[in-house]
Amino acid sequence: MIRSLPDQYLTPEDLVILLRLPSVETVYQWRRKGTGPRGFRVGRHLRFDPQDVRAWVDSLRERAA
Repeated sequence: MIRSLPDQYLTPEDLVILLRLPSVETVYQWRRKGTGPRGFRVGRHLRFDPQDVRAWVDSLRERAA
């Protein structure tokens, strides 16, 4: 469970570490399917706002309850 997120924008690699995902490809699959946290591009680089990641995790927890 994510207790605290950094104040900076997150990379797909950061999500792999924070959420203990099997690979960065999981993040890109979520993006293609529209099921993961909202992300945005900075040039060709994908970034995630920590607040959006938190909101997404919270929404998953609410659905599981």
